[in-house]
Amino acid sequence: MPKIRTVGIAMDFSPTSKLALRWAVDNLINDGDRIILINVQPPTSDHTRKELFEDTGSPALVPLEELKEMNFTKQYGIARDFEVLDVLDTVSKTKGAKVVAKVYWGDPREKLCVASEDLKLDSLVIGSRGLGSIKRVLLGSVSNYVVTNASCPVTVVKGNPSSNSKH
Repeated sequence: MPKIRTVGIAMDFSPTSKLALRWAVDNLINDGDRIILINVQPPTSDHTRKELFEDTGSPALVPLEELKEMNFTKQYGIARDFEVLDVLDTVSKTKGAKVVAKVYWGDPREKLCVASEDLKLDSLVIGSRGLGSIKRVLLGSVSNYVVTNASCPVTVVKGNPSSNSKH
């Protein structure tokens, strides 16, 4: 029997993070695996939960059922994205994957690396916007940093820079 894995998926609800989610579901997730959707809120966020959980992230892994509720959205300041919820609901039903989420506040580069260790991920999937070399130098690349510093293997799903909305 194959080992049940814990796969983190970085989710900022951008087209490339949704592409990464779809790629992971189609190519990586096996029956019974655990998916942890990892959302990093910006350090400038003034949400009340940030004050309480800035260092450790949200106190618990939030199950898929709670992700669907408006209360979760209000508690953590994350917009409900029905496209993402539909993909997660489908993989939960078709592959028996256990889906949970964790919210962090701060620099995505650092927090995704912290998450890879704290959550004992077997793998992390992250989308890349495909920035050109000049923008990457000026803005920094979250995916490059995470690939170099995460405590688990990282898969970078590259979006098409000219049309990130394609599936």
